[in-house]
Amino acid sequence: MNKPHAERLLKFYSDHLHEVIVPFWADRGIDRQDGGYFTCFDNTGERLVSTDKYVWSQGRFVYVLSALAELTGRTEPHLSDARWGVDFLRKHCLTPNAHCAFLLTKQGEPKEPTPGGGLEVSTYADCFVAGGFAKYAEQAGDQEILDAAVRIYDSILRRIDAGTFKTEPYPLPPGYKAHGVAMIALNTAQELSAAMGRLGDARLGEISNRCAAFVTEIMGKFVADGLVREAVGADGERPDNIIGRYVNPGHITESMWFIMHHGRATGDEELIAKAAGLVKSAFRLGWDDQYGGLFQYVDKDGGKPAGATAGIESCPMIPMLASDWDAKLWWVHSEGLYASLLGHVLTGDDELLRMHDKLHEYTFGTFPNPHKDVGEWIHIRGRTGDPVDKTVALPVKDPMHIWRNLILLIHLLREIAR
Repeated sequence: MNKPHAERLLKFYSDHLHEVIVPFWADRGIDRQDGGYFTCFDNTGERLVSTDKYVWSQGRFVYVLSALAELTGRTEPHLSDARWGVDFLRKHCLTPNAHCAFLLTKQGEPKEPTPGGGLEVSTYADCFVAGGFAKYAEQAGDQEILDAAVRIYDSILRRIDAGTFKTEPYPLPPGYKAHGVAMIALNTAQELSAAMGRLGDARLGEISNRCAAFVTEIMGKFVADGLVREAVGADGERPDNIIGRYVNPGHITESMWFIMHHGRATGDEELIAKAAGLVKSAFRLGWDDQYGGLFQYVDKDGGKPAGATAGIESCPMIPMLASDWDAKLWWVHSEGLYASLLGHVLTGDDELLRMHDKLHEYTFGTFPNPHKDVGEWIHIRGRTGDPVDKTVALPVKDPMHIWRNLILLIHLLREIAR
């Protein structure tokens, strides 16, 4: 990438972050009365449809506020706003066995997402709380909050090792392993590692070993035929059914930038090259040649997910793969923007730069809210790019992906511009 191109992108992404994304959340997202954050907006962002607080998104909100403090070099108001969420979560989200409840009321009372279904329905929520706490601790120099993050992470690891990690809202049939578990556990460990390095924590070596183990698991168990599979059998086999065959282009690009960060930290150029190659494969397979953009799900051979369903008919993923596969989602595209540009910068592969620029044109012609007085993005689009009024994963307008990836893009482009 030449320097003028990098400087143009740097200005564009900086302006978009500070003029379109951050104002929406600063104006609407912080609950100054009861603590924590509002995220249950409709897809346009014009209406707050619930004051419930999903712990998944609360932890992510802490993270992006802390990351914004790092980017701008200004602790205020960003770290105070992040601490607002840290204190709310510490007070309310932990259950008696030190796991994280999935859902809280406005005032912070844990509630069951489904009556009778329990409070702890997704260990991913624990990961996002631990990651948010770690980022806050890193920027605030707060050892107490880092210790709280480590306690949550240790509990997550025990559940992974015991096979009791809960994967709602995407549960798999018995006997399958989800790529998302190792992927999110890796990223959480990376955030803990950064905080431990900043604070001089003696546990850094141990958490670095965990990072390496998750990298090995992802690249060894889930990569086949130049793609990352979303689910494999318990022993790593790849069933030739719809669950074993489908891939998620957004998860591939997101996971692979986690891997590239690990490769960069450890000086492993071969790992970086493999991860960058998998980003290219995700683009080639997932790109919609007719309407543009990346599909949500595709079959390993391209197009609509296919394969047998015998024995797994009750898996909730199956109707989603059938009905939602061609949706165009905000998070898939924001992850692809960063992963493709990072891969280009680290490997010099111009195909990745062309992919980034093509995705950039589609993304910013499709997702930003046309109502400038509202801002943010319309997160969910149909195949043709028209807005779709539905939810994905959680009934929230999650603050994480756009905000985080714009910050990462700005850091990367600043390196090039220098």
